[in-house]
Amino acid sequence: MSAPDSLEGKLLIAMPGMGDPRFEHSVVFMCAHSEEGALGLIVNKPAPELRFAALIEQLGFDVGDPKREIRIHFGGPVEHGRGFVLHSSDYRSEGSTLEVDDSYSMTATMDVLEQIARGDGPSSALLALGYSGWGPGQLEAEILQNGWLTCDAAPEIVFGENDETKWSAALRTLGIDPLMLSGTAGRA
Repeated sequence: MSAPDSLEGKLLIAMPGMGDPRFEHSVVFMCAHSEEGALGLIVNKPAPELRFAALIEQLGFDVGDPKREIRIHFGGPVEHGRGFVLHSSDYRSEGSTLEVDDSYSMTATMDVLEQIARGDGPSSALLALGYSGWGPGQLEAEILQNGWLTCDAAPEIVFGENDETKWSAALRTLGIDPLMLSGTAGRA
């Protein structure tokens, strides 16, 4: 169970001028957030050089031509050789699926990839290589320093096809026009 102020199941929206180019214009889905730290997956930075069919073949799954494709994303700078499938909550792999909330889950085992390739598995999914991680108190400090805004996660943003518009779409859920943002924080 998450703490009342937990950001699990929320989106982080990178503010202009946050200072870390790896997160410029990023939208991060938060999978875990507690006093011990936080883990999220960037959902709007595709890895266009990677194809799901080639990955399935490389992993040695005997599925022939995949019945289904999912897009591969850069999930963050930590463990970028490791894959995480963020998906709708209609799929569960016993013992290996993290149920983030009623709408979203994450599975980091090979079985979900094989099931997606066979045309089964979750109805909505994206594969992220690597993750975004924060130590205790680090994310909270970045939010206080105007590095991130937070909003509710909407499936059409998280799983939407158009990665280029996810950042501005997330901002619009807060009533913010992206053109009006400044990269400098004000202090009263």
